[in-house]
Amino acid sequence: MDDLTTLADEHMALAGSDPRGRSAHLFLQDGPLRQSVIALVSGASLEEHNAPPAASLQVLRGYVRLTSDSGHKEVAAGQVQRIPQERHGLTAIEDSVVLLTAVTGTE
Repeated sequence: MDDLTTLADEHMALAGSDPRGRSAHLFLQDGPLRQSVIALVSGASLEEHNAPPAASLQVLRGYVRLTSDSGHKEVAAGQVQRIPQERHGLTAIEDSVVLLTAVTGTE
C-alpha cells in the first residue's frame, strides 16, 4: 500500500531540486486505471497535453489552475476536479501536490 502523505513529501522535495520544478510518480497501474502523484513548485506547469478518456485531479496540497479551451478552473487542497476531455494544462499557483486518476482505455 502506498502512503500519499509520504509520496507527496518525497515528490515535493524532488520538485524543489528539479530545474523544471516538478516531479511525478505513477504508483498504481491496474488495467486501464492509473494513479499518479505530481508535485509542482509555485509557477511550474505541465504544458498543454491530450486528455485520457476519463480523469480527475485531486489537490492534496496547494492550489493549481487547470486550463483548457472550455475555461480555467482553480482547484485548492481538498478539492477534486474532473479533467475535461480536451487538451489541457496545469499550473501551480503555489507549491502543490496533486493526485491524478486516469482511465487510459478499456481492456
